[in-house]
Amino acid sequence: MARRQVLLNWPAYRNASGWSLVSLNLFQQWARDADIQPLLRAPLGPENLQGNDPLRLRAIEPAAVDSNEFLAALTGAGIELRERGVLVIDALGNGLTAVDAASTGLRNVGRCIFENTRVVEPAARLAKYDSILCASNWAAGVLRALSDKPVTMIHEGIDHAQFFPGPRSGVLDPGCFYVFSGGKIEYRKAHDLVLLAFREFAARHDDAVLVAAWHSPWPQLSAGFQGRLRAPLQRNAAGTLEIVRWVVENGIDARQFIELPPMPNPLLPAVLREMDCAIQVSRCEACTNLPANEAMACGVPVILADNTGTRDLIAADNCVRVAAPDPVVPPPGWGTDGWGECRVEEIVAALETLYTDSALRRRIGSRGAQWILESRRTWRDHAEALKSHLLTLV
Repeated sequence: MARRQVLLNWPAYRNASGWSLVSLNLFQQWARDADIQPLLRAPLGPENLQGNDPLRLRAIEPAAVDSNEFLAALTGAGIELRERGVLVIDALGNGLTAVDAASTGLRNVGRCIFENTRVVEPAARLAKYDSILCASNWAAGVLRALSDKPVTMIHEGIDHAQFFPGPRSGVLDPGCFYVFSGGKIEYRKAHDLVLLAFREFAARHDDAVLVAAWHSPWPQLSAGFQGRLRAPLQRNAAGTLEIVRWVVENGIDARQFIELPPMPNPLLPAVLREMDCAIQVSRCEACTNLPANEAMACGVPVILADNTGTRDLIAADNCVRVAAPDPVVPPPGWGTDGWGECRVEEIVAALETLYTDSALRRRIGSRGAQWILESRRTWRDHAEALKSHLLTLV
């Protein structure tokens, strides 16, 4: 029987953004699948797969060639997706607006990744879809309140061949306490709360170092962010975010901060395994926060906000939970149902707890890594679950 073609209908921004990681990991998992042939909406080349090993690249090369040829035909003479029996998965963001709503397949699936709970005319926006996907129980609840369409929730994952516990390299100063924070700088990810908490923590502990992976393909979306801080984030004449300057202007000594450059996702595990803990205290997550998943998988104890999507990561002894009871002032025109803000003093207390108890750090880190695998939070599990769902539609 011929493999069912599935078009992941959104562009890939190398392997450094959430949507790109979803498409690239699904593509790799399905490249040799007996039932599914993955197709991408953007050319797949070396620039999208930086950091991956040559054996992996060799294994997926035939599928990449097929996908690129399909894309050339689709954008050239045109392909009737419905007639070819292609299943199309669209990317829907805030407002349930599709990146490309024009492509129609034999069956159409809307993958809804949003934080803004205010949606105008949701029935019309979801009308073309046979099925709705999301990646957290919070998002599933919002969607079921907005629409009668069937909603399937499948958690995102990690590449367990890359993200796993391991020894430190020994290249960093062993006398320092390293705190990781990841994700694009924006209000909902609460980088202002991270800086406020770390500023207080670092004032008490001269050995504390904040390690930040905060760059994204869209620096213009982060420029000007201030939140509860006294100084906003600025860009230089070249358009690059001045993150170190921003951190210093908000009261943190430059020697207690490491700014990581943009990097391919497969290089991140080596960074995470050097960390003592991680902070991911977002005001809202549509999914479960990929940097938090990845840190947990590497055995790093993670401080997590108990709200929206990250709530799906919290279980007994697998992280440090921080309540998020405070209401959020919504951005203009936004709905923030279910959002919540952590209190800075509770984030500081969580840092202090981990700082003073190395045995607790090891115990939580070990349990977190084990939980990721037991709870099937890998890209392999994600791909299997999505494949099973898609095949029920045809």
